[in-house]
Amino acid sequence: MRRKDREVTDFDKMMEILSACDCCRLGLVDENGAYIVPLNFGYEEADGKLFLYFHGAAAGKKIDLIRTQETASFEMDRKHQLAQGETACAYSYFYQSIMGNGKIQIVNEYTEKVHALNVLLSHYSAQNEWDFNREQVDRIAVIKMEVTNWSCKEH
Repeated sequence: MRRKDREVTDFDKMMEILSACDCCRLGLVDENGAYIVPLNFGYEEADGKLFLYFHGAAAGKKIDLIRTQETASFEMDRKHQLAQGETACAYSYFYQSIMGNGKIQIVNEYTEKVHALNVLLSHYSAQNEWDFNREQVDRIAVIKMEVTNWSCKEH
């Protein structure tokens, strides 16, 4: 990271920023280069590892790409605010951002899918346990990323 003065290295602070983000952009690669898709997400820390969970349609470009790739990148950000200056070059922008990558896979086992959906929903609501219709769960795709590397920046 070029701007070490903006790097956030405290794990609790990194998790606080991650918790406040509401959209995660998943970066995959296709024949034309980067393919980036914004997604709702959930996260959990287990056994010293960070896991991200996503959901979506069981068919489509995103799922096709995940099936062919073992790793993916991600980015999320928040707290966007213009910092006005006296001169053009004195303008800046305040933000918090997280970037990283990890091992990605489609979750097929029903119990693990339900767990992931509960993790995802708890990120957006105060409720931690939900009831799911088996047929609906079977129709959607649940994606799991084991984060292997991530960094956080704040200005």
